[in-house]
Parts: sequence; C-alpha cells; structure tokens
Amino acid sequence: MPNALGRHILVEFFGCSATILNDVICIEKAMVSAAKKANATVINSTFHHFSPYGVSGVVVIQESHLAIHAWPEYQYAAVDIFTCGNEVQPWVAYDFLKEALEACHGSSMEINRGQIELLKRISVEYLKESRTTTAKTVNPQFKRDVWFTDKDENIALSLRHTGKILYNKQSDYQKVRVFESYAFGKTLAIDDMVMVTEKDEFIYHEMIVHIPVFIHGNPKRVLVIGGGDGGTIRELFRHSSIEKVVMVEIDEYVVEASKLHLPQLSCEFDNPNLELHIMDGVQYMKDCDDEEFDLIVIDGSDPEGPAEGLFSYSFYKDAYRVLKPGGILNLQSEGPLFNTNAFLGLNKCMHDIFGKNSIACYLTYISTYPTGMWSFITAQKNKDLKYTDFDLPAAAIFSQKNNLQYYTPEMHFAAYALPPFVRQLIKEHLEN
Repeated sequence: MPNALGRHILVEFFGCSATILNDVICIEKAMVSAAKKANATVINSTFHHFSPYGVSGVVVIQESHLAIHAWPEYQYAAVDIFTCGNEVQPWVAYDFLKEALEACHGSSMEINRGQIELLKRISVEYLKESRTTTAKTVNPQFKRDVWFTDKDENIALSLRHTGKILYNKQSDYQKVRVFESYAFGKTLAIDDMVMVTEKDEFIYHEMIVHIPVFIHGNPKRVLVIGGGDGGTIRELFRHSSIEKVVMVEIDEYVVEASKLHLPQLSCEFDNPNLELHIMDGVQYMKDCDDEEFDLIVIDGSDPEGPAEGLFSYSFYKDAYRVLKPGGILNLQSEGPLFNTNAFLGLNKCMHDIFGKNSIACYLTYISTYPTGMWSFITAQKNKDLKYTDFDLPAAAIFSQKNNLQYYTPEMHFAAYALPPFVRQLIKEHLEN
C-alpha cells in the first residue's frame, strides 16, 4: 500500500447463522478477535443489540476500525474494515469473520483511501505541543462498550457489561447465561431476559417470600416452583417455622450457573431441609397429593418457553388442590405496564379459583425488570385474605435481625396500596 494512506474493505456476508447475528456478545468477541488476528491494536469496542433483533458495533483500532451491522432475519451482515499501515492484514480479518459468522459466502471489494499522488503533505508539528510528555509514552488501553438488551417488540432495557460471559449453556429448554454488568454486577439471563442481578435481587426475593409467610403466620411445608437461582429458598430458610422446602426447577443449568457464579443467591442449596427436583413444575404439581403444603411460591419467568405452563388455569387448579386449608399461594404476576395481558389473566384466574375475597395483588419496584413496576398475587384457600392482619412486631424484629434491605412491615402494608390505574385495570377485566 505505498500509494495510499489506508485500505478500505467493504464486505457483505450472506447465509450467516441467524443465531450468531442476533448475539451481541458473540459478534463483539468475533470482531475483536478478527482485529487481533489481523495484527491490529484494539483500543475500544462498542456494540449494541437492537429490538427486536439485529446488532451493530464498531471496534476502534489504533490503525482505524472494523464495523458491522447484522440483519439476522436475512442472515446477512455488512462489514467495514478500514486499516492504515503495512503491519495490519485486513484480509486476515475478513477470513476470520467469514468463519466466525458461519457465512455461506461473502462479497467484498477493496478501495485505496487517500491516494498519495492526490494529496499534499503540510507541516503539523505544532499540533504536538498540546500533548504532555506522559501521553507520548502511554500505551492505548482497550476499552469495551458492550450492551446486553432485554427486550420485546415494544420495550427494551440495556445494561453495559464487560463483554465476558461467565456462564453460557443451551439446555433443552432455554439459553442460560451469566455476565457481569457494570451497574448491577453479575446478571443471570435466560433467553436474553434478565432474571436476577447481584445489586437488586434482594427486592424481588424478599417481597415474594416474606409477605406470604407473615400472612400465613406459621408455614411448615413449602413448595417452590422455579426459582433455580436460589434466592427464594434463601429467604424462606430465614424463617424458623419452616421445616421442609420442596423446590422444583425444570432446568439444572440455572441451578448450576447460580452455584458457580452467584453465591449470595445459591447459599441454601445444601440445606438438609431442601428437597430439590429437576423436573417440570407443572407435572410435579399435577402429581402432588391433596392438601400437602402450607405455602406455595411460584417463582417463574415470563410466559414463554418452559414457563408458559405456569400461567395456565389447570396449573392453578392443581395448586389450589395441593394447598392445605388456609394455605397461601404467592406468585409473580408480571408488570402491569409491561405484560398487561398476562397480569390481568392471572388476576382473573386467581379470582375464579380462590374467590374474590381470597386474593389480592401487590406491587414492588425492580429496576432491572421492564418498566420497573412488578406485581405479585397472594391467594388463600378457603379463607378471606386479610393481608394486613399479621404479627407486626414479629415482622419488624425479623426484618432487623436478618438485615433485610427491602421488606419491613411498612413496605408490606404499602405494597398492597395499588395505584388507581392498576385497580381500575383489574376491576374492568374482572367485570368483562
């Protein structure tokens, strides 16, 4: 390249893996690796996942850049490789990316940029005067700017993370990952949906457990459906009345990921009073004996894939049967502003099965869940639900003794104080 300042390769990759093209982590890793294979010095990478699919990103190198935009729905990626200097080998990057993206074939063209014979060099030595002596000797530092996005077709939440995946396995049911975000620490994601983060998991787990336990007053046998991260059983075993917890998680990889990378959540998996079953929670509930549990906690994910059955009428009919008289069912019921249909459907389901005086909805706020506002439903078998009739002094002592970060008797009361729009949503749906 003696007669030009830079080499610019414009690339089109066809027949790529749609899965890879929709995976921001895989693409960022491939692009950075391609730059290094080409003998470039990587300075920065910035990548973003779009809703509902597609990835764009750029790797800034000391010798210029590599950029990509991917269309998974067309199995197509447009790549831009611009280098200067004789040391960098852009075609090495091309070959690496073709293989990494599993492209069937590629189309490319090379353009010489900045042809020397068309340019006139001037003296710009004066520009160096603004630099300090230190800056001349400091090596450029590689800075990653990679974003994980939890999204549906209308709403997205993005977290910047290190680009390093701590756990990444595809089970028969779902993709399980743990990565480290800058703002919320280690994050467990299932099928690219945030399940828990180190920083705010306590909100969800304290609120899904302590409210129903204190309403019941003295649960001894507890069934947990889902909750493979371990946070729910951690909170349950804080209560001395609980003699046995049966946990049913469909995916052993969720448990494994949490044990390996989320010790603050998985600390009770070795508790001798835990009975863990790796199987379908819907089937387990169907096979349960009548009146077996004092408390059932449904800690499932969104109504997709293996969790879809946890949103069915037949499942909650079985849950009603399995509860002892006076027993409590507590479940996460999605966000009223996020998955409104599922939220209303679960309220109607509980209303029809348990009766209107035996159920109540409550809210909490979880920053890494879509819209922030999240809901739970409490239902009691054969008894009017009096969700504020509990031992307040005991709850206050318990909260202080266990150094809880969210649940208090005051938060218990406040959670059931629904905003008018939520009350109206439920009222209108039940009347239709």
